[in-house]
Amino acid sequence: MHDLRQKAQTELLSGILPFWLNHTIDHEHGGFVGRIADDGAVDPQAPKGLILNARILWTFSRAFVALRDPVYLQTAQRAYDYFVRFFQDAEYGGFYWLLDFEGRPLEANKRVYGQAFAIYALAEYSSASADADALALAVRVFDKIEAAAHDAVRGGYFETYQRDWTLAADQRLSDADMDEKRSMNTHLHLLEAYTGLLRVHESPTLRVRLEELIIIMLDRILDPATHHFLMFFDEQWNPRSRTISFGHDIEGSWLLVEAAEVLARPDFLARARQTAVEMAQAVYEQGIDTDGGLMYEAGPEGLLDTDKHWWPQAEAVVGFLNAYGISGQPHFLEAAERSWSFIEKFIVDRRHGEWFWLVRRDGTPGTGFDKVGPWKCPYHNSRACFEVMERLDTRRQPSLESADGANPGTG
Repeated sequence: MHDLRQKAQTELLSGILPFWLNHTIDHEHGGFVGRIADDGAVDPQAPKGLILNARILWTFSRAFVALRDPVYLQTAQRAYDYFVRFFQDAEYGGFYWLLDFEGRPLEANKRVYGQAFAIYALAEYSSASADADALALAVRVFDKIEAAAHDAVRGGYFETYQRDWTLAADQRLSDADMDEKRSMNTHLHLLEAYTGLLRVHESPTLRVRLEELIIIMLDRILDPATHHFLMFFDEQWNPRSRTISFGHDIEGSWLLVEAAEVLARPDFLARARQTAVEMAQAVYEQGIDTDGGLMYEAGPEGLLDTDKHWWPQAEAVVGFLNAYGISGQPHFLEAAERSWSFIEKFIVDRRHGEWFWLVRRDGTPGTGFDKVGPWKCPYHNSRACFEVMERLDTRRQPSLESADGANPGTG
């Protein structure tokens, strides 16, 4: 475990953070460049995405909280200043989805997934900087989501709104997604965002909504027969897809435990821990390849996509380490170590820096993918390093028996 911790720290301090500091700052137009190709070529006129910029803000805020290096706080402040000045919709509230390279809105829709990452980033920045305005802004975005997007009848949230927060005709997060009103992905990252906000802001409404999100994840989105998340749902919460995303499963397994820990409800925590172990076991049995890498997707009949994308590898390290901490079962620790070894051997780009978008099953990197882009950000891989360092520093080894086993409900 000490070796794993040192490797994570080395990759964070010598690989991930220096890449983003040295190659992504946009000195001409402000903020950060919108796209860098896999060969390191910068596109200075690429659009700038909400997810990329929110995740940069989160990453360097978290880096300063964890490591206290002033350069990380300076970079977070740069990210925050650009984020608030250009992405914020001063008229209708919330944040634009996409800007051009000079900071003008290209797509003004309010995707709840994107608003969640704004909250996540702003909450972390408020912790790093003690900036009361950043925290107040995070709370305003929470209030806007609750007022516009929360379903008071069936629980949960719809996906996409127009600039003025009226429901959009097209609900898709991206072209790869189904046009349905509810998704696992949005609810998972709202759970993550509301957990981060509750760390720095006490609110009865926030607590109620985080409780509701945990129950939704456990009782609506998780398939109890398979221990996998379902991906898309209609307005009545009927499942619309049976695709399995191994990366989201292993990520969600530990985010559920984190949410229950921050909520400080022993009954929720007991169930979240049990669920995390069951989900990790399902991913371990069905998603891990012989080389230790985590494959991408499966369906009821078996594997659909055996490519190994960068972000599920990062989440596998944390998710398996979390399952080991809960259960003490050594195969989970071995899986975390093998995941990290796979990352070092295949995912880290030793020539151009940062991590490849994906590698094929034979270990060859995919070509033509972003190194930096609307979806290729420093959040999954840096967070994996922070989590490994924190968990192995504090030797967090909770047991299932340490919490009340009461069921949090069937909302």
